[in-house]
Amino acid sequence: MNPTALMIMLLSLAIGTTMTLMSHHWLLAWIGLEINTLAIIPMMTKTPHPRAIEAATKYFLTQASASALILFSATMNAWKTGEWSITLLSDPYTITLSMALMMKLGLAPLHFWLPEVIQGIPLSTGLILSTWQKIAPMTLLLQISHLTDLKLLITMGLTSILIGGWGGINQTQLRKVMAFSSIGHLGWMVLILKFNPQLTLFNFLLYLTMTAAMFFSLMSISSTKISEISSSWPKSPILVTTMMLVLLSLAGLPPLTGFSPKLLIILELAKQNTLLLASVTMLASLLALFFYLRLTYVMILTLPPHIPPSSTHWRTTKNSPLTAAMTTLALLIFPLSPTFLLII
Repeated sequence: MNPTALMIMLLSLAIGTTMTLMSHHWLLAWIGLEINTLAIIPMMTKTPHPRAIEAATKYFLTQASASALILFSATMNAWKTGEWSITLLSDPYTITLSMALMMKLGLAPLHFWLPEVIQGIPLSTGLILSTWQKIAPMTLLLQISHLTDLKLLITMGLTSILIGGWGGINQTQLRKVMAFSSIGHLGWMVLILKFNPQLTLFNFLLYLTMTAAMFFSLMSISSTKISEISSSWPKSPILVTTMMLVLLSLAGLPPLTGFSPKLLIILELAKQNTLLLASVTMLASLLALFFYLRLTYVMILTLPPHIPPSSTHWRTTKNSPLTAAMTTLALLIFPLSPTFLLII
């Protein structure tokens, strides 16, 4: 893509997200979401491939449907209450707005577009879609969390955790694995949203850090399939080792960064006397743990594929300081978790 066009798209993404973050008015928030949607579509189609065009079309239709639902619900709410304020919602429209925002985020059962879209776009655009594009809808969801129905949040959260774990088990494409990982993590955030919004925000920030670290590592070794990372160990052992640790962090194993949000969420659920919900959540997360450990096993313990040396595609790794910084944060924030929670 032309560097000037790429700069315009990235600037539009920044403007759209900033507009949504700073708005107290539903119409301005909707405009920010629309700018975000329109800015990323050219980045999806920078490789003129039928799969990329299909992914961009699916993304546009899904986001347009969710945006229309947001606009119609906000208009009807303003007609009923006389105000466009984000935090002033009447009862019927709170559920429709929450569902539209969850559709934009890709929560189950409104998740069907997310794995297919991420699979059809480059890793760099998948990084933006999995991290930056989720900031604006999550911020709006946090602002209306006190008005959202608790049963809806628990149902969507548990469904997302189950679908995120179940869907990722049988995947061979790394981008689809990251898509289902995103669905599962968003389920944890939505589950605790009504009880403790600050904990949801903390979990979201750590999710952004760990997902960005994983995508940067995959971009460094140019891998999109599990069969490709199985032969990456001899070429870049340090990077593959850190990738393994980031995967374990995403799985939520101690003492890595990803353990702190899961521990705090389970403790908060226990504090709210929802022990059955906490138990079901922990059992459902074992599905996701399985495919993370499977990926780790493939990366470290599997021998290189038995192919002739002449057909081996050697590639140089493109390590960057940003990859190192994000990986460090994705692995070592756990001791600083109380400090971050106090700041939030």
